[in-house]
Amino acid sequence: MSRISSFLLAVVIIAGSVALASFLVSRAPEPERIEPPPQIPYAQTGTVIAGSGAIPVYGAGTVRAGAEVDIAPQVGGRVVWVDAGFQSGGRVQAGQTVFRIEKADYLYRVQEAEANLAARRVALLEEEEQAAIARAEYERYSSRQRDGAGQAGVSPLTLREPQLEAARAEQKRAEALLADARLALSRTRVTAPFDGHVREEFVDVGQIVMAGQAVGRLLSADAVEVAVSLSDRDAALIPGLWELEAGDGKQEVQALVAARYGEGKYAWKGYVDRGETSLDEHTRTIDVVVRVPDPFSAGIPVGASIAAGVAPPLLVGEFVEVEIAGLAPESYYRAPRAALQPGNKLWIVNSGGRVSIVPVQVLQRADDEVFVTGGLDDGQTVITGGIQFATEGMVVRTGVDPSL
Repeated sequence: MSRISSFLLAVVIIAGSVALASFLVSRAPEPERIEPPPQIPYAQTGTVIAGSGAIPVYGAGTVRAGAEVDIAPQVGGRVVWVDAGFQSGGRVQAGQTVFRIEKADYLYRVQEAEANLAARRVALLEEEEQAAIARAEYERYSSRQRDGAGQAGVSPLTLREPQLEAARAEQKRAEALLADARLALSRTRVTAPFDGHVREEFVDVGQIVMAGQAVGRLLSADAVEVAVSLSDRDAALIPGLWELEAGDGKQEVQALVAARYGEGKYAWKGYVDRGETSLDEHTRTIDVVVRVPDPFSAGIPVGASIAAGVAPPLLVGEFVEVEIAGLAPESYYRAPRAALQPGNKLWIVNSGGRVSIVPVQVLQRADDEVFVTGGLDDGQTVITGGIQFATEGMVVRTGVDPSL
């Protein structure tokens, strides 16, 4: 093949390729046109709600007994009987005998004291008779004296007055010894000072105990206490805290104590009993004491229903959450906790999606919400996330996030 023929063949091939490529390009579909996303930022929002009633004050603490005492005999001796309920975890009633000490020795002391008192009574009668005789003799003697001259200088010993007083004192001493012996005898029966639960005991029949030796520990059953450490800001929300009188039983400031048990949560009603008048040296907080009456009754289930029959008592040593009914201002608002911005401000979204920055005063912070006052209205939309900063008049989008 000549060089001219080869050149013409190459030109034809190239021209055909170009034509085919042009044909294929002309037949290709038009690409889908996508509008670029708007430049207005999207913001997550919540709602401001007008508050009513008391603002809750939240805290936590450990349950402690309202009263806790050692059980100890006031006399010594051998233990001859122990009540079956006087053991760890048992419950006793006020005045119930929890154990007895052998009383034979104390009976002998009573009998001896009775005999001694009888002798002292006889001695007093004899001395009264002797004193009466002495006075009668002296009066007869004095009547013989001219003008009763000897009457003024009579000695008390002559009339046996000191001897009579001594006999009376001996009788009183004998009466006191008898009362002491009878008291010691009564103390061989050791009783519970109040209704309570036995925390621990270590006494058995046959054991020798000494006076004052602790053989058990009793917790009061009528009430327990929880010391809640609060900041001064939170303590200031408790109405009349420093006017409360400890132990007066007035339940003016209500509280709710909640504890977890297994998979459930239970609550007991209580009240603020007092505020301690000193700051904690390390945390600089104030201890507010919440008292819970009848803590060993079953707690009230909180949240999801719990199977019946498993509600526990409020146990001493339990860590609990406490909610106290605080002050009830005439006007305040509740907002999502995430809506509170640095500097105590809320970013409000007005109609048209424009942002207004509203300063507020924070009354209380909870886990999910804040209680505030300020230039707000019920039902306003507030920004809770999605943007890092905002300016007055800035436009944002709300509703469903278009990226989802």
